[in-house]
Amino acid sequence: MTSSTVNATDGLEIILEDGEESSVLHLKGRLGIDSSPALRDWLLAMLRRPSPKTVVVDVADITYVDASGIATLLEALKVARHRQIRLYLQGLQGRPLHFFEVAGVLPLFETDRSRSASSELTVS
Repeated sequence: MTSSTVNATDGLEIILEDGEESSVLHLKGRLGIDSSPALRDWLLAMLRRPSPKTVVVDVADITYVDASGIATLLEALKVARHRQIRLYLQGLQGRPLHFFEVAGVLPLFETDRSRSASSELTVS
């Protein structure tokens, strides 16, 4: 697995861990109007190359997200589905989670929360 780090604008740090089966994009900081274009560039480049079957976007260390951040992730989800790549959000919590819920887009994404909810349903 290879790893690389880039600091985007507005305090967003992007760390990429590239593996054979999956790529993990760790995000740290603020995902807003100033930083979402850099994330968009990274995500679209990853999804357009011969890429792994799964792209995990780790948002556990995101402290802030706005509509442009969500729009960037929605665009990446659309491209991923078109290319039959699984896009998975990991670590969505706190205020960013609340914003995804209020915006009504949380059900569109596969998350670790949706995984535990579906496993609870199968266990019951």
